[in-house]
Amino acid sequence: MITSFVKKSTLAGLIVASAMAQPVLAADEYKLGLVTFLSGGAAGPFGVPAKNAADLLLETLNAGQLPAPYNLKGINGRAIAPVYVDEAGGATKQASELRNLVERQGVESVIGYISSGDCLAVPAVAEELKTLTVLFDCGTPRVFEENSYKYVFRTGPTATMDNVAASLYIKEMYPELSSVSGINQNYSFGHESWADFNGSLNKLIPGVEVSTEQFPKIYAGQYGAEISALMVNSAEVIHSSFWGGDMEAFLLQGSARGLFEDQTALLTTGESAMYRLADQIPDGTILGGRGPFGIYAPDTALNRWFREAYIARFNTAPTYPAYKMVQGILGLKLATEKAAEKAQGKPTTEQVVSAFEYLEYEGPGGTVSMNLGKGHQATMEMVYGRYMQKDGQPAVTDVRHYAASCVNPPEGESSIEWIEKGMPGAQCD
Repeated sequence: MITSFVKKSTLAGLIVASAMAQPVLAADEYKLGLVTFLSGGAAGPFGVPAKNAADLLLETLNAGQLPAPYNLKGINGRAIAPVYVDEAGGATKQASELRNLVERQGVESVIGYISSGDCLAVPAVAEELKTLTVLFDCGTPRVFEENSYKYVFRTGPTATMDNVAASLYIKEMYPELSSVSGINQNYSFGHESWADFNGSLNKLIPGVEVSTEQFPKIYAGQYGAEISALMVNSAEVIHSSFWGGDMEAFLLQGSARGLFEDQTALLTTGESAMYRLADQIPDGTILGGRGPFGIYAPDTALNRWFREAYIARFNTAPTYPAYKMVQGILGLKLATEKAAEKAQGKPTTEQVVSAFEYLEYEGPGGTVSMNLGKGHQATMEMVYGRYMQKDGQPAVTDVRHYAASCVNPPEGESSIEWIEKGMPGAQCD
């Protein structure tokens, strides 16, 4: 384990070092800021797969090798030159790094952010700088429910979708459920995920007992006390929105102590560990992928290209962080080119913003509809399934799909208010 850690640390260092060596740019290049975890516990399962996907996609786009509507080289005919920033360091640091990307590095737009804490911090800076900023992964619904932004978009769905769909899945698989527990990180994403899941589950199966609620510090890494509490206060299902290294550590530590022998884990971000921990995930574990990504992605030409190219390049299948990075880049590209077509020339940032609002487009995970947050927030369908190994390979069974209109609140209503009312207007047929 020590040798593996050293190798991973060395790899992370090399990635950061290469990211620091920025290319010399030609006048016709489109300088794009890309922010993802390149070091720390979130790098291996989240940040590096996202960076790998960006590298693969940008290379393909710059060569003009994707089919229409993405066949124009680069972005609007300009080669895309990435400027990578490590997301590690916290929200204050990321707000400063965003300013540096724009004012010193001279990027035209920014795509990034996995942590919900970072996504709550950077929009104010993006608005001040009038820089188009695309949030590609973070889940907190508060970004657009509590504020209105002009230059900020999010091309991935919120965590509300994850957790409402999780409660629908539990109702279907455990119609007589009597008890549930939760272990979620002690910050915005963790608290909101648990509140959305517990709130919606109680509307669907009234009277479910909460055996215990655990909120350890984010990036804690060691969960002995919390696992003991979950074992003493056992429940049929354990809900967790842990992600990255925290989720993987919880899985390994819980499995070693027999936590999942009589309790089923429901991991809203679990798809990201399917290939990294293929032999450690207990059969029957309920896995979400924060949308129709990874193993849950539809069988389309775009997805087949992405999956095959990613496997060929990186010798592993892409998981949802990789899909969501591609989705963000393709959204920016399409909006820019639609604005350029209308402007009959290089568009202004404001023209790209206008084209991005209420945009509907296809990513490798399927249809992306920018129909919440006044056209700045995406919705998609949600998918859950149970983990299993098939012929020695990671797979899922009991897969269920939930339409975006079933698991998202209507425009102008907060997630928590919608859930408290019993999710009126949800279209789940």
